[in-house]
Amino acid sequence: MATEIKLTRKDFVSDQTVRWCPGCGDYAILATVQKTLPRLGIPKENFVFVSGIGCSSRFPYYMDTYGVHSIHGRAPTLATGIKLSNPDLSVWVITGDGDALSIGGNHILHVGRRNVDLNILLFNNRIYGLTKGQLSPTSPVGTRTKSSPYGSIERPLYPVEVALASGATFVARTIDVLQKEMGEIFYQAAKHRGLSFTEILQNCVIFNHGAWFDYSDRSKRADNDLFLEAGKPMVFGKNKDKGLVLDELQGGFKVVEIGDEYSIEDIVVHDPTSLENAFLLSQLDYPMPLGIIYQVTKPTYCEGMWSQIEQVKVKFGEGDLRKLYFNADTWEVTADEDEIKADVRGQVDASLDEAYIDELLGAEALEADLAEQLA
Repeated sequence: MATEIKLTRKDFVSDQTVRWCPGCGDYAILATVQKTLPRLGIPKENFVFVSGIGCSSRFPYYMDTYGVHSIHGRAPTLATGIKLSNPDLSVWVITGDGDALSIGGNHILHVGRRNVDLNILLFNNRIYGLTKGQLSPTSPVGTRTKSSPYGSIERPLYPVEVALASGATFVARTIDVLQKEMGEIFYQAAKHRGLSFTEILQNCVIFNHGAWFDYSDRSKRADNDLFLEAGKPMVFGKNKDKGLVLDELQGGFKVVEIGDEYSIEDIVVHDPTSLENAFLLSQLDYPMPLGIIYQVTKPTYCEGMWSQIEQVKVKFGEGDLRKLYFNADTWEVTADEDEIKADVRGQVDASLDEAYIDELLGAEALEADLAEQLA
C-alpha cells in the first residue's frame, strides 16, 4: 500500500533570501506555487523548476526543490531534456514576457507544438524589469520607455494567442492578486497531461506600476474581468448583466447587455475544448478572460518518444553504443599520410607544378569528361 505523502508549504520554502523589489507581484506567485505543490501528492524530490533570465527567473532559488537557473530564453529546451530523461518528474518552467517571447520565442513555439509534458508559468508585466525598464514584446502601442521615448509603434504579442498557435493543450490566464483562483489554475495545470501554459498578469511596482490595474484593482475587477467556467455562459459585470455573443459580421465576440435585446440564452457558453473560441478570447482585452481558456488531451512528446524506443528495441534489440560506432565505415588517420597543399581559402595552390595538380585532381578523368562533352 502506497504511503500518503504529507507536505506543506514550508517544505517548499528555501533558505534563500527573496530578492525581488518590495511589493513585486512575484511574491504572490511564489507563495501560491508553494501552497499548490503539496496538493499534488508528488514526492518533493520529483519537482524541478527551470528558469531563463529575468526578474522572474530567480524563482528556482526560492523553491526548496531541484532547480536550474539556465540560459536566456532557453528554459523550455533544458526542461524538455529533463522531462525526456525522467518522465516521472514534475517539471516547471518559470519565464517572463521578455525571456519567453523575445529571445526565447522560437523555443516557446516548439515546446508547444511538441506538446511536451511541462508546466510553463509566464509572468507578464509588459516591461523589461531586470534591465531597468525597456519595451517588451507585450508592451501596448504608445508605451513610453527608455527604449521607446516617444511611444511604442509595435503591435504587442499576446502570450495566450502565441501559446494557442504553438499547439499548447492547456492554456490559462490569471492575475497575481487573485491567489485563490491562481492556485486552482496551477493545480489543474499540473494535473494536465501535456504542455500547460499559464499567463500571469503581474505588476512591476518600479518600472510599470499599474499596468494591469483595470483588471486587478478591486473597484474595477467586476466590470472588466471575465471569469471563465466550463459549460456556463460567459457573463460579467457587478450584476452579471453583460455577456459575450458571436458577431458573425466582424468574426469575433462582442459585448452586449443582457436585457430587452439579448437574453442569457443568447450568451455564448464557454467550451474550453473549442480552439476557435479560445483564439477569439485570446484577442480580447475587454473583458479580460481569466481562468482555463483552452484544454484538450493529445499524445505527448514523451509518450511518443518512449513508445518509439520500445518499438525499436523489440525490432532490433538493446542498443550497443560501441557496436554503433564501429559498425560503419571507419578509417584511421596516420602521421605519414600525404598532406594536401592549399591556400587559406581551401583552394589548390595555383603555383604548384602541373604534374602534382594533375595527380591531385585526376587529370585522366578530367580529360575523359572533356572529350565526352565535346563529342
